[in-house]
Amino acid sequence: QVDLVESGGGLVQAGGSLRLSCAASGRTFSAMAWFRQAPGKEREFVAAEVWVSSSAYYADSVKGRITISRGYAKNTVYLEMNSLKSEDTAVYYCAASPSYCSGGGCRAASVYNYWGQGTQVTVSS
Repeated sequence: QVDLVESGGGLVQAGGSLRLSCAASGRTFSAMAWFRQAPGKEREFVAAEVWVSSSAYYADSVKGRITISRGYAKNTVYLEMNSLKSEDTAVYYCAASPSYCSGGGCRAASVYNYWGQGTQVTVSS
């Protein structure tokens, strides 16, 4: 059984920081990513990292403020979020793919077969 468990969400003031964690178990993955969904909006890509190439991809809206990184433990990924804005408020989902992806392919939700339950991030202005 594959499980993805996110943690680290919460309430933070605008300009603050949060670090999200995702621990995956049950199989080996080639890429892991974070997506988010704000109330009334579609789920959107935030960031992804591909293990074999050590490549990272980011949505334009978060570049320079958010960093995805792989943990020391296999199948662990973090999302370091700085200079948070009210528009970053959303439920953040961890996703994992057993297949390799590159470039724009890593930004598509359809690439990821496994998803966590989500963790709420609320940024107050």
